[in-house]
Amino acid sequence: MNRTARLGWLLVLLGAGCASALKEPPPIATLQREPKGTVPASALLQEADEEYARRPDPAAVRRSEGLCLAAAQADEEGTAGLVCAVRAKSWLAERETNVAVRTDLAVSAVQAGQWCLRRAPSSPACKFWLAVSLGLQARDRPSTVEDGLKRMALLLREVAAAAPLYDDAGAERVLGLLQIRAPGWPVGPGDSEEALVHVRRAVELRPDYPPNQLALGEVLLRNDEKVKGLVPLRKAIDLASQPPWSSDPDAPGWIQDAQRLLKR
Repeated sequence: MNRTARLGWLLVLLGAGCASALKEPPPIATLQREPKGTVPASALLQEADEEYARRPDPAAVRRSEGLCLAAAQADEEGTAGLVCAVRAKSWLAERETNVAVRTDLAVSAVQAGQWCLRRAPSSPACKFWLAVSLGLQARDRPSTVEDGLKRMALLLREVAAAAPLYDDAGAERVLGLLQIRAPGWPVGPGDSEEALVHVRRAVELRPDYPPNQLALGEVLLRNDEKVKGLVPLRKAIDLASQPPWSSDPDAPGWIQDAQRLLKR
């Protein structure tokens, strides 16, 4: 499954208190670990993409994170640096086992996402990555679950309406996973039937993208459609095992996720 779509919070968040998931973010400079001087933003972004492509090396993704934030400072009006910073922070947060470090990464991802929206309030990319980071923050800050997941669902719906193909139908995919994994009303936006509508829409828009098939398989299984769920899971493995997706750094993870679900 696409790593950006694997939300880290679980249903143990039921019963959590309610607090605002968004607070005043600190200056962008404080989100950066190392200053990068006066290198042009375009060069920093190119280097950041090169480092991010070295996944699953966490050190490379951390370097990408710093380069992204440096680009965000070098271009004080652009959003590309902030988008790639949230992407890198989210990737790191999903794989971090130290709770304190993981929480810091998720919170800083939310803060970078907030700055992204301040620069471009209608940007689908900013909305999408802020939504992803809100889900990650909710995992380790249960008090933000109710507010955070509702904001997350709202942002994803806006992206699905304005830019349905962004991140290979990412808004529909992540919204479906959110609804199948999250608590239901009144705590969260969980809705197993609507989840199926969204992941089917993602597959309709981008049928050859492995994480969309993977998401459909998971939602079908959780809806007790076990026989039907096997088909997209096997298709996800097949797609991820062949070009062009077999060369994607995340392909082994997609295959592992599909195999894990097939064993259930």
